[in-house]
Amino acid sequence: MEIFIVSVFILGYLAITLEHNLKIDKLIPALIMMAFAWAGIAFGLENFTTWFDSSNSELIQGYTSMNMEEKHHLFEETLLHHFGKTCEILIFLVGAMTIVEIIDHFNGFQTFKSIIKTRKKRTLLWIVCILGFLLSAIIDNLTATIVLITILRKIVLDSQLRMWYAGMIIIAANAGGAWSPIGDVTTTMLWMADKTTATNLITHLLLPSFICMALPTFIASLLPAFKGSLDSENIEEKVSKDGAFMLIAGLLMIVFVPVFKTITHLPPYVGMMLSLAIVSLIAEFKSNRKISLTGVEDHGHVHGPTFRALSKIEMPSILFFLGILMTVAALESLGLIYNF
Repeated sequence: MEIFIVSVFILGYLAITLEHNLKIDKLIPALIMMAFAWAGIAFGLENFTTWFDSSNSELIQGYTSMNMEEKHHLFEETLLHHFGKTCEILIFLVGAMTIVEIIDHFNGFQTFKSIIKTRKKRTLLWIVCILGFLLSAIIDNLTATIVLITILRKIVLDSQLRMWYAGMIIIAANAGGAWSPIGDVTTTMLWMADKTTATNLITHLLLPSFICMALPTFIASLLPAFKGSLDSENIEEKVSKDGAFMLIAGLLMIVFVPVFKTITHLPPYVGMMLSLAIVSLIAEFKSNRKISLTGVEDHGHVHGPTFRALSKIEMPSILFFLGILMTVAALESLGLIYNF
C-alpha cells in the first residue's frame, strides 16, 4: 500500500506540473491525490509497520503490537491533527487575501500609480522592483506581482516592454517574500509551526533577499530594453482619499499580525482574523457613510465590501494548498518522509 500512496503522490504532482498541457486546473489533481492517499492509509491500516507522531517528531514505538481499534483511533487523531494544522494556514491565507481584496475594492493600490511620476524606463524599473520587494513582504508575493503588473498596464502600454518589467517584478517579489513571515506561503508555514521567528527571518534573510533583488535589477538596468524614456503619456487618474486610507490601514493591520503573535503567543491565524475584522469594520463604516451621504438605498450586506472581497478571493489556490499539504501529511503519517 505504501507503493500505491507514493505512486499517487508522484502522479498527482506530475499532473500539477503539466497543468497547462493537460488543461486541468492544478487544484483537481491536488484534491484527488489527497483523497486517494488517505483512502490508501485507511484500507491498509492493519498492514503498516510504522507510524509517525507529528507532535513529538518521532516514530511511535510498538505500533505493530496495537490492535485494530487502537490503530483506527490513532488514524483518526492523526488525520484531525493534520487537518487542523493545515486549516490554520488556510484560514490565515483567507484572511490575508480578503484584506487585500478589501483594499482593492476601494482602489487602494492605485495610490502606487499616483506616486510614479517618472518617464525614464530605468528609474521606473527600480521603483517597481523596490515596491515589489517591500509589498511582497507584507502581502504574499503572487498578489504583489499581480498588483504591480496591473498598475504597469496603465503606465507601460508596450506589451513587450511590459513583459520585461513583469519578469523583474517576479524576481523582486520572490526575494521580498523570503525574508518576511507573511510574505510567502513557505516562510508562513515555518513561522506558524514555530520553526523560526519573525525576528530571525528578518535579521538573517533581509540582506541576502535585498541582494537577490538589487543585483538582477542593476544588471537589467544596463540592458537596452530599459534605456530611454516611455513614449506614451501617463494619464493622471484621481485617487480617492478612501483608497489611500484603506491601503495604509490594510497593510498596517497585516503587519500587526506578527506583533500580535509575539505579544499573545496565540497562533497567527487568530491575529489575522482580528486584523480582518478591524479592516472589515472600517470598510463597512466607509461604505455605509457613502450610502447615507448619497442617499443610495442599501441592499444589505451582500453589496458590502467584505462580502464582495470574500467572493473574489482565490479559493482554487486555497483548495490547492489543502490538497498538497494533506497529501504530504499522509506520507509523513506513515513515516515515509522520516525514513527517507
